[in-house]
Amino acid sequence: MSHIAEITLDDSALPPPTPEIEQERKVAIFDLLEDNTFVLPQRDERAVPDGPYRVTLSIRDKRLVFEVDTVDDTRAAEFHLSLGPFRQVVKDYFQICESYFDAVKTLPPSQIETIDMARRGIHNEGSRVLRERLDGKVEVDEDTARRLFTLICVLHFGG
Repeated sequence: MSHIAEITLDDSALPPPTPEIEQERKVAIFDLLEDNTFVLPQRDERAVPDGPYRVTLSIRDKRLVFEVDTVDDTRAAEFHLSLGPFRQVVKDYFQICESYFDAVKTLPPSQIETIDMARRGIHNEGSRVLRERLDGKVEVDEDTARRLFTLICVLHFGG
């Protein structure tokens, strides 16, 4: 099965994340590595190296970059996505996350649940946008897209 065996965020040029953002990152990476689907389709009749894969995510020249290597260091793919389609959903996601983090400290569970439902809705929208942008480049399932979207948000946070 093709999957991600290792994922790295190239955030070397970004400011350090807040503790909340760092926690989101850790959880997303843990969950992603536990269970994911990441299939590179054949393109132009060229053979595609089989997984598992090592993926590095970065933002370069205002583009989201996926570098995909096999675990034995063979380059399997590299693709660049415009950040434009992600801007609004990432902004919305951070706003709702900030509300959620504040709510957890002071509000009753019923209000926290309402904010969390909104957060999940925006997160689902972000993963939908990501799957559309990855169409033809890599096939991912919904859970993998959700976790990758979280990691894209982490990169946006510093960018």
